[in-house]
Amino acid sequence: MNFNQEAETTYDNHAVTFKHRRRSRPRIGVFGVGYFKYWSQFDGLLDHLLAKQEVFKEKVDQASDVELIDFGLVDDAAKAYALVPKLKAANLDLIFCDMLTYATSSTFGIIIKSIDTPIVLVALQPDKALDYENASTYLQLYNDDICSLPEFTGVAVRMGKKIPEIIIGTLHDDPAAEAEIAEYCRIATVLHDLKTARIGHIGHPIESMLDMHSDSTMLTAHFSPHIVQCEANEIVAKYRTATEDEIRAVEERILDFFDTPDPVSDPISEKLRREDLRVAAQAMVALEKFVEERNLDGLAYYYDGEEGSDERVVMSNLIVGNSLLTGAGFPMCGESDLKTCIAMLIMERLGIGGSFAEFHPVDFKEGFVLVGHDGPHNVTIAEGRPVLRSLKKYHGKPGFGAGVEFQIKEGPITMLSISSTYEGKFKFVIAEGESIKGPIPPTGNTNTRGFFQPDVRTFLKKWMMEGPTHHFALGIGHQAETIRKIANYLNIESVIIS
Repeated sequence: MNFNQEAETTYDNHAVTFKHRRRSRPRIGVFGVGYFKYWSQFDGLLDHLLAKQEVFKEKVDQASDVELIDFGLVDDAAKAYALVPKLKAANLDLIFCDMLTYATSSTFGIIIKSIDTPIVLVALQPDKALDYENASTYLQLYNDDICSLPEFTGVAVRMGKKIPEIIIGTLHDDPAAEAEIAEYCRIATVLHDLKTARIGHIGHPIESMLDMHSDSTMLTAHFSPHIVQCEANEIVAKYRTATEDEIRAVEERILDFFDTPDPVSDPISEKLRREDLRVAAQAMVALEKFVEERNLDGLAYYYDGEEGSDERVVMSNLIVGNSLLTGAGFPMCGESDLKTCIAMLIMERLGIGGSFAEFHPVDFKEGFVLVGHDGPHNVTIAEGRPVLRSLKKYHGKPGFGAGVEFQIKEGPITMLSISSTYEGKFKFVIAEGESIKGPIPPTGNTNTRGFFQPDVRTFLKKWMMEGPTHHFALGIGHQAETIRKIANYLNIESVIIS
């Protein structure tokens, strides 16, 4: 596996080192716009504007680990036409158009017409306000960043294109603007990784779950990743050849990360048994080797196998390994749910986690709904130290073994369901809520106490009426608007449950 980022996480004074997979770097282009007639009229203005652009590029560099490509200044129509093939050739994930001063829409019209890459118009004026007693035309032009925004958005409409997103603020000491820059850099990361991802697929969705079936070709058509069709025996073969040293090393990793408490109230749960730990560790050895060999960025799987066979043992005991891999930036989905695997990838690349989830019982006394699943989970967003329990049976599925239990961090949460419609199109169903710490069922599964506005009953009705899949990705923070922007860039319908 390609790991390069270590982070120390502390759970109840227990520090563990957690490695993340190597992150890719999105390619972001920057070009500035201005009006060539000003340069001969106002000596020094061009240099001041180019200095503004340098400050903006530094902000992009500081906001995220990106590959930034500078395309200079466009100040007339000829330069705009000359820029189009350069932008196309650069294979960009996102473009910032830096509104340095007033610019005619001829500097932008052919670009917005010709380029499908998302463009963000950035209007960050250097001064928070003009010094009116000492103001001049020069200083007005130096701060005229928003002047062309209506002209640029208007010409986008006339060119038959979507109106670009806009950042408005000041160049210095503006946390809100800097947060927006960082947001678009994270969006670029999502768009880049969707274009380049290899998502493995093993088996099929559980036969009766008709909402989960999807067409791999259509997933590529709308999201761009390649769906790599794999076989369970590829993992099973590596399970059989795992060495004692490899298994012991993974057992130590697992025990270092998870707590293993005594059982509580659920009769099918036990304290983690030694044999279940070994099977989970051996399966994880095989899983990591398989992922590396296949060069995958995610995996959706479900495979039954004959009772007592290695296939059933291995494919039903990936929960521990897939939870650690999901936390390390490799989203995995049980029940072979490819659409939710992509939803989890989107959340992970936004840096907000992304656990496999569905709705569990409602608490009508306190007004929340339990949100969780039996795996896979993103262990990096756990509240407290995650728990491993031995389960005598996996409800609704074959096999038995170790199960992962926790609730996600207390605070704001976001959910993303990717569903498909009768017309064969995809749809994002998005919602925000709150995770509030409290007791959860000790069942060896994740469960988070999710509170939603205006009340849990109304929220659930609204969510169901949008036709979601029963699975969704669950992340931390309120990120609905960011995910909506991603849907817009992908030309996918989206709805935020208000």
